[in-house]
Formats: sequence, C-alpha cells, structure tokens
Amino acid sequence: MTPRVGFIGLGAMGAPMAAHLAHSQCLHQVYNRSSDKSAAFVAAHSGVAAAADAAALAAACNVIMLCVSADADVAALIEQMLPVLQPGSIVVDHSSIAPNTARRLATAVADQGAGMLDAPVSGGVEGAHKGSLSIMVGGDAGLLQQVTPLLQCYAARISHMGGAGNGQATKAVNQVLVAGIAEAVCEGLALAEHLQLPRQALLEVLRNGAAGNWFLDQRGATMLADDCQRGFKLELLIKDLGILQHLAASENLVLDGIERALADYRQCQQAGDGAQDISALIRLKRQQILAKSDA
Repeated sequence: MTPRVGFIGLGAMGAPMAAHLAHSQCLHQVYNRSSDKSAAFVAAHSGVAAAADAAALAAACNVIMLCVSADADVAALIEQMLPVLQPGSIVVDHSSIAPNTARRLATAVADQGAGMLDAPVSGGVEGAHKGSLSIMVGGDAGLLQQVTPLLQCYAARISHMGGAGNGQATKAVNQVLVAGIAEAVCEGLALAEHLQLPRQALLEVLRNGAAGNWFLDQRGATMLADDCQRGFKLELLIKDLGILQHLAASENLVLDGIERALADYRQCQQAGDGAQDISALIRLKRQQILAKSDA
C-alpha cells in the first residue's frame, strides 16, 4: 500500500504531529473542525491540502490519523467516514477515549473492509513537538506494521498492547499514574513554598533523588512561577479521569486516587483554570495547605 495520509484534528497535540508527517513529505490532506486552523496549517506546509470535511479526507486518503478530544467526537468522525472508507484503509486514532468505544468503532470500520488502530499517545505537547511521543497501540499487529514508518515521524516508542481497545486501556493506566503524580508534585511544591525553601536548590534535590519524575522535570519550575499554560489542558484530564471513573464502575473496581484527583481538578475548573495545563492544580494545593494549617 502506498500511503496517502490524512490527519484530522490540529490542536495542541495534533498540529505538531501532523507537521512531522508534512516535513517527512508523508502528509496528503488535513481537516479540522475550525477551518482557520486547517488554512494556517496548509499555508505553512507546502504539498498539503485542506479537506472540506472528514468524509472528503477519507475518500482521498487510505491512512487516516485522528487526534481529537472525546468519544463523541471520534464516533461522529468515524460515522462520517464509514460510507467512503476505501477497502484496506487504516484509521489510526490518537485520541484518548474509552476502551469499549474503541472496540465498537474498530468493529464498524472492519465491517467496511478497513482497519482501525486505537493509538493514544503520552509525552505531552513537548513530546509532540520533539517527535518523541510514546504510542500505545491496540489492534491488529499487521496493520500496525504497515503504519509504523508513519508513526515513527513523531514517536520515539511504539508499543503493541494487544487487540482492539488495549491501547486505550493502557492509556487509562497511564492516566492513573499521571493524576497521582500530579497530585503529589503539586502538593509537595505547595508545601515547599509555604516552608520558603530555595526554589532552584529544591528542584535539583528532588529531580536527582527518588522523587524525580517527568512532571517535576517539565513543570516544576513553571508551576512555581505560576506559569500554567505549557501543556496538557486541565479540562482534558478531567475528561480522561471521567473515562477512568466509568471504567472502574463497569469493572466493579475502586480507584480512590482517581476520585480524589477528579474532585480536585473539578474545583480547579470551577475556579476558571480549565484551559490551563494540569500544573494549575498547585493553586488549589496552596489553598488546601493553608486551610488545613488554619483549622
């Protein structure tokens, strides 16, 4: 198969991912619900056209990448594309959605003679720009082998996790860790501020010990400076945590850490920080620490 690649969703993650494909001269068409983003992308990348809608892109391309926000968005796009999907086409969904939604959509795509991979990513906006994302993939291994050279344009690690939905299940586990680490780092740094510890020395000590982690490395200094506009939006993590909440309920599981994180992030959203990155949680932790000390 000679790939004719289309990319749908030119947000904070999708735009740099699509740009890597364009720089490798692999990208044929793009589509975004907000047409101004498509127009800006096409203007910046020669040889790439803007599709009128998802169906037009699917009719012109045989590898379709998606990177959008939620289950309903992915389902709506797949529904639009189904009538025109070419036999043998491959849909690669980089969105974060529920595993059961991924399995249902993969079945619908397979009924049209095409294939679908659920391939959520981790690594943040920085990873998308650097081309160093980690991709966790559910679906047929043969399909993955066909599109691996394309995924390597923006991924440093590509891991096949099993059948349809397993990529999204792996992302669910990833988000449990993300939420828990963010809770700990934000609370710890809020405590450090309260104790008036020297910022740079503190970060160096923490990074080089058992507390070191990606979130601390990438967001520690910026959150201490109250700069919370760098990466993954808080409102998107709320969406992911909601998926985890439903997953836990369907499996009769208890995920106490997720319940705590979801409650905290909803408070942050109510305070107007929904469009900030998840490190804005430190603002709530500052308040909580003071409230506890005053009690």
